[in-house]
Amino acid sequence: MQTDDYVKAGKIASEVRELARKTDWVGKTLYEICESVESEIKSRGGKCAFPVNTSLNELAAHYTAEPNDPKVLTSDDLIKIDLGVQINGFIADTAVTVSYNPEFEILVTTAEEALKNAISMVREGTKSSDIGKMIEKTVKQYNCKPIANLSGHSLEQYTIHAGKSIPNMWSLGAFPLSTKEAYACEPFVTTSKGLGFVREGKTRNIFGLVSRKKIKNEAANKIVDYIWDNFNMLPFALRWITKEWDEKEARSALDELIKNKVVRAYPILVEANGQRVAQAEHTFIPTETGALVTTL
Repeated sequence: MQTDDYVKAGKIASEVRELARKTDWVGKTLYEICESVESEIKSRGGKCAFPVNTSLNELAAHYTAEPNDPKVLTSDDLIKIDLGVQINGFIADTAVTVSYNPEFEILVTTAEEALKNAISMVREGTKSSDIGKMIEKTVKQYNCKPIANLSGHSLEQYTIHAGKSIPNMWSLGAFPLSTKEAYACEPFVTTSKGLGFVREGKTRNIFGLVSRKKIKNEAANKIVDYIWDNFNMLPFALRWITKEWDEKEARSALDELIKNKVVRAYPILVEANGQRVAQAEHTFIPTETGALVTTL
């Protein structure tokens, strides 16, 4: 395991996350926010492991800005800024929630506290289900609800979701944490009025390569080569493609690639009762005595 690369990626991710936390984004478009955060990652020598997620209010995850996205952040909004940095494919995944409405500050506090308590119990051999139990207990102490069908995950080179889940509630099917793996822990929290589940929305603006098989559309095949050369199997945004291709052409090619199962499109995830959601996230590597938190 390339611990050095995980640590380098984590240092960049941490700096950029804290900058995002302190910035007043009110009046900025989601496009400006995504481009700004991604540019900070690159200026520090990192590459984006996935498009910056700017999920507002009841959107829990998987929204990134469209090209020139006009949606403007207001003083009533709560925004989850989820960012990833990769060095040689080794990933740091971290997130912060910024609330401009004091009414929802409790969600931000709860997500951060649940993450802190979960990380405090990490060491080699800790069971994933015990982490979920701790997150659930903390969240309920604040009279909030954890999102049951969202979870943290193991990480591998060029793979964000590497097959193992770190739950946000107590669950069956536990596994022991290993010092040979990196993990992301990410409590998602909603209000007591929330259902505590997310559903898929119609919008899909984050994509990932599934295979490199050729199709009959030559323009689409060229885009696949570009995706592979620049993003490997990691997620990407249409915004990233339109820096090289006309937007209409890129959209058409992506539609063809999705239809032919060369590319997948990730749907946005929305709190099922339309309640606001907060998220906090760190990446860590277990040790014999605790956690090496790369994104601290």
